[in-house]
Amino acid sequence: MTKILTQHFDNPKYHELETYRSLGGYEALAKARNMTPQAVADEVKKSNLRGLGGAGFPTGMKWGTVPPVEKAPERFVVTNADESEPGCFKDRVLMTLAPHQMIEGLLIACHAIQAKWGFIFIRGEYADQYDVLKKAIAEMEAAGLSGDVKVRLMRGAGAYICGLDTALLETMEGKKAWPRQPPPFPTVAGLMAKPTVVNNVETLSMLPHIVANGGQWFADIGFKGDPEKKLNPSGGTAVFSISGDVEKPGVYEFPMGTPLKTAIEAAGGVKGGRKLKCVIPGGTSTPPLTAEEVGMSMDFDHPRAFGTFLGAGGIVVLDETRDMVEVAHNIERFLAHESCGQCTPCREGSEWTTRILERIMEGGGVEADLPNLQRVGENITGKVICALGDTVGVVVRGYMKKFPDDFKKRIPTPTAPANPLPAAAGAQSAERRDAIPQK
Repeated sequence: MTKILTQHFDNPKYHELETYRSLGGYEALAKARNMTPQAVADEVKKSNLRGLGGAGFPTGMKWGTVPPVEKAPERFVVTNADESEPGCFKDRVLMTLAPHQMIEGLLIACHAIQAKWGFIFIRGEYADQYDVLKKAIAEMEAAGLSGDVKVRLMRGAGAYICGLDTALLETMEGKKAWPRQPPPFPTVAGLMAKPTVVNNVETLSMLPHIVANGGQWFADIGFKGDPEKKLNPSGGTAVFSISGDVEKPGVYEFPMGTPLKTAIEAAGGVKGGRKLKCVIPGGTSTPPLTAEEVGMSMDFDHPRAFGTFLGAGGIVVLDETRDMVEVAHNIERFLAHESCGQCTPCREGSEWTTRILERIMEGGGVEADLPNLQRVGENITGKVICALGDTVGVVVRGYMKKFPDDFKKRIPTPTAPANPLPAAAGAQSAERRDAIPQK
């Protein structure tokens, strides 16, 4: 398998500037600075690089929405290193083992959009990675590689919602991490209302390789697309976090378009020789796949036909012993806890969904619970500002659709009223309130 970002991970000193430069590090930055910003952006467009933080939006196209420098001379590039999605840990590894790869990509992006400031916003819990990056930035600056760009490292406070670009920008400004309602989009009015490009750790890490080898080289590695089937190309490779019931959990890199089954096999297959039941393909925010669907191509468009998304590449494998009601509850409880509370459908609906699932798990499920879960989900999705709320509505319906028997077997003979929504939090017993995550 072709490796781009992880090819030198066996070198224990790859995180050090001297070793990184001995392997060609920062040569792409020098090449980029001898090109016009537009020429760099054109190579990125040609590469078919898409945002690897989960959105999958074409990176070059995103840069193209930044206003001309004559209209907005001050602009920023922000690295989204707030990796908080359960099941995802590849950015942590990339920052630990190859910090200069990401920093070089950040400087290339700054050149491409003519920004004088580059920020790295890192998840608060990533203390070790913060120290690694702090040292790497100091090494880079001491070597005179930053040019006229100032690079600043900022630490988050552990909020899942900060993984969303606009919430991240809000908290960088010292405000509550409430997502913004676009338009305008960050590339027009982002940090401090200035044009801002927010790119993920992995996305920026790809840039030195694209500049060094050319956009076409990168595009040829990945999925070429299929216009007849309305499948867009996804260039290059992607790094995946593989965990759960596998023999060899860890970080793996595959060309875009690799079958999901191949990734699971690379991780040693299902642990203990048990049967595969479910795969979460892109972190817990993505709807699940059944064992029959693992032939799916891992690119940004194929998963839609299976009712899911590639997401941030957090593959979680679950074997035949897993109960999907418990899995759905675990995810929904997390989302209810992490909801920022700005949108009423998400704030209330996530708690309702969690309580219904808890009642089912405790043996108190009634016939109306499953249609109520469906109805609550439908009334959240598309009626909120950010993807967290949409996830609350989409995920539980995905598990109910793909694994209906796990839910139905928990519902006793129907004897309940027709529409028993769970009681309001204030009317519940102390025991019930203790079971609900409190903000």
